Amino acid sequence: MALTDTARPTDVALLTDLYELTMAQGLWENGKLDEEDCFTAFYRDNPFGGVFAVMCGTSDLADLVENLRFTDEDIAYLGSLDAPAGGALFKPGFLEYLRGFRAHLDIDAVPEGEIVFPREPMVRVMGPALECQLLETALLNTINFQTLVATKTARVVQAAQGRPVAEFGLRRAQGPDGGMAVARASYVAGCASTSNVLAGRRYGIPVFGTHAHSWVMSFDSELEAFRAFARTAPNNCTLLIDTYDVREGVENAITVAHEMEERGERLAAIRIDSGDLAKLSAYVRGRFDEEGLDYVKISVSNDLDEYTIQSLINQGAPIDSFGVGTKLATCYDQPALGGVYKLAARRPTGAHAWTPVVKLSEQPYKRTIPGIQQVRRYVDDAGSPVCDMIVDEAYLEGEGADRGSTLVAVNDAALVTSVAGMDYREILVPVVRDGRAVAPREPLEVARARCQAALEALDPVYKRFLYPQSYVVGMESGLARVRDELVRTRMAETKTALPWKARR
Repeated sequence: MALTDTARPTDVALLTDLYELTMAQGLWENGKLDEEDCFTAFYRDNPFGGVFAVMCGTSDLADLVENLRFTDEDIAYLGSLDAPAGGALFKPGFLEYLRGFRAHLDIDAVPEGEIVFPREPMVRVMGPALECQLLETALLNTINFQTLVATKTARVVQAAQGRPVAEFGLRRAQGPDGGMAVARASYVAGCASTSNVLAGRRYGIPVFGTHAHSWVMSFDSELEAFRAFARTAPNNCTLLIDTYDVREGVENAITVAHEMEERGERLAAIRIDSGDLAKLSAYVRGRFDEEGLDYVKISVSNDLDEYTIQSLINQGAPIDSFGVGTKLATCYDQPALGGVYKLAARRPTGAHAWTPVVKLSEQPYKRTIPGIQQVRRYVDDAGSPVCDMIVDEAYLEGEGADRGSTLVAVNDAALVTSVAGMDYREILVPVVRDGRAVAPREPLEVARARCQAALEALDPVYKRFLYPQSYVVGMESGLARVRDELVRTRMAETKTALPWKARR
């Protein structure tokens, strides 16, 4: 959910899971208000079987923090909650603390539209431990879905090979908030327009739409319906020709197109929403061209995704644009990104040094990366990304020009390589300092242009839908050493790393 869409600012404090508030009460009661944490948000697996994701939702993070306040109504509700064993769930003193609460967090994040890869931080949150805990769910709710939609859209737009893609998913989205997030994220990632009028007004996204099958069915004949719509919307006339039969529909569209020409108008396009789209579009294109109507565009819809669009283009279908709804808005083949928010370092107060921490888990795959993490993106001479390296400035290894230049792959410790002399840029940038935005909200067009540039710079081997090349994400060798030492220490404390037998 994007905060600026439908949520009121006063909703933010309760846009959380209950355990975050019960933990906050525990920190308050145990004298840990001065303790500071560093959390990172990241995902472990690439969505849709691809190699990358498109970051989206960054612009909402400052709003989340600035509006993380508890109103009198919030306090009253929390005070009404009962603990499972009886009595009030929250203590009066803690509720009074929340009444005057204001966040003082620092947030660095990957800008919207930039590409990101598994295991590397998309967002880094630093500040009082209690505040970091309270932000978790709202932050993940904001970036997970929008990033997932943006990634799906990038794949669809890539498949369309420059042909415009309109987002038609509002009626199938997961509620009003989901519909707004879909329209916004899909525009960042390359959709040309949306059918969502509220999103058009709120975000300045071009809106598009003409008529439905019901328009045709509400007249005695298809030709009558087409003529009526052409008179009503001569400057926005796209005719849906598959209500009954496409062959009959195109003949009626041809008749109306010629009538519009006599009035000094032009039929913009037709749309086909069912059937064999490759075969039907070829037939329709042939008929229009035979009639001297080569300017009439062909648009198609009908449960499209990147694979069907790619297939249509590979078949040479003469299609000019695509309308994509359900499978984009619902991210049909992957319901969630799976982004997580994990503690990476802590310190007793702001006057102390940070201590890196690691989560082992029963599954090694879920082990986290410790430290105050930044991501360096290394590029070749053409500016194309070749690898990303997670670094903590406090633990860089090496001397002189080689300092911090050895990369150890996150998922393959045997892959060790030098990146000395290669150009890089740091992709986590300041978003919030001391609970306040560091810059005005970025225009959506800036994020959209960034996404286009990032995808154009990425080597095509990473953008294939089938068997894409893996992209290397690694840790700087000093950070890799710190992680290994923490893992070994924790495993030694457990006495054994071998599977154990549960008691019956």
